[in-house]
Amino acid sequence: MEDLIPDWPETEEDESGIYFTSNDVVFEPSDPERLINWMLNTIDAEGYELNRLDIVFCSDEFLLEINRNHLDHDYYTDIITFPLNDNPLIAEIYISTERVQENATGLNIPFEDELHRVMIHGVLHLCGYDDHEDSDIKVIRKKEEDYLRILAEEA
Repeated sequence: MEDLIPDWPETEEDESGIYFTSNDVVFEPSDPERLINWMLNTIDAEGYELNRLDIVFCSDEFLLEINRNHLDHDYYTDIITFPLNDNPLIAEIYISTERVQENATGLNIPFEDELHRVMIHGVLHLCGYDDHEDSDIKVIRKKEEDYLRILAEEA
């Protein structure tokens, strides 16, 4: 399973911050510094400190293998979040760009909008929000909307 975990390019393991990388797809988000600042501000607003967050963009198949091998789930998903330390946060977020595109197409919204929703969804999981119960889903969706609105206002 170790061969599924990518090597982080141009970063040292102990460097703090938010890092974007891709595994088996060629992808880089638009305006990465803006997204990094947005996520840092979200983490801070939720009362957490960040040590390191690696966001890995990948394919459906790569994320399916992680889902099978680490979570014992046999289905596609758009995101998997691995919290490695609670506070300060150390975590890995894996995002399938194919799944994000399919979601965006199905919702008839721009890819970037859905990507940002998925990204902040993962960050909110790291900040203690869950989405297993209906009441939890309402809370996390409201938080997503609030932080997406902040991102839109900063544009």
